[in-house]
Amino acid sequence: MDRCTHDVRSAHWKSIIYNCQQRPAGQSVKQWLKENDILEQSYYYWQRKFRKETYDQINKNNLLSIQDNQNAVSFVEIAAPVQQEVSTRCNVETIKPAAVIKVGMASIAISNDISEQLLSQILKEVTHA
Repeated sequence: MDRCTHDVRSAHWKSIIYNCQQRPAGQSVKQWLKENDILEQSYYYWQRKFRKETYDQINKNNLLSIQDNQNAVSFVEIAAPVQQEVSTRCNVETIKPAAVIKVGMASIAISNDISEQLLSQILKEVTHA
């Protein structure tokens, strides 16, 4: 079946299903279908088909949402004891890291002056990132 035919039939059956759901209170689906000359098998076939399409679309959206969350950037605050006063003026060219940790697109440059406690906290957070 080509796409155009499928779209026309889908629109027709969505209308039927919607109208059936708006039937008078107390009237069963079976009675409504009989009054409107609609085969019960066809009605439930299309209803199942639309439910599956909707379910698949919801799962696809949830999967995309989960993937977006996994790619999201997150920040972790690390409390570090300051052992010495740090100058606010810094020449970037004079800083030579002793090690660089790369995780994904992020990198952390570590100097020899880092305390064991701070290094331990950074490594702990990086492994959970």
